[in-house]
Amino acid sequence: MAAPKVKQDMAPPGGYGPVDYKRHLPRRGLSGYSLFALGIGSLLLGYYTLIKWNRERRRLLIEDLEARIALMPLLQAESDRRTLRLLRQNLDEEAKIMKDVPGWKVGESLFHTDRWVPPTLDELYYLRPAAELDNEKFGLQYYV
Repeated sequence: MAAPKVKQDMAPPGGYGPVDYKRHLPRRGLSGYSLFALGIGSLLLGYYTLIKWNRERRRLLIEDLEARIALMPLLQAESDRRTLRLLRQNLDEEAKIMKDVPGWKVGESLFHTDRWVPPTLDELYYLRPAAELDNEKFGLQYYV
């Protein structure tokens, strides 16, 4: 028996074409230089707004300080009036309490000076309830 004639598959004359094995990805996004320029631009914009806000904040601070300086004499006068009112009430109370003590001089200074010595809070509130002294010392700190 004769062997059947088999036609073998062969490469075409001249060979096969090149096999495409490299990755061909499309370019996505911006280039490195453009990203760098964008970063520098956003940095400069941030610095500009920061400098602008610092100048505005400094202007507002100066305005607050000028307002405080303008109001300081008024606030000091109110504080002095309150202190003198409390001292007058203390002297009246002292006169009532010490009326039976012979040789007692109401309002006699404990200090050996003619200069004004501002009284401490304890001296102002010693004839008042302790709650008033605590309120004056600590104010709204109870709620913090």
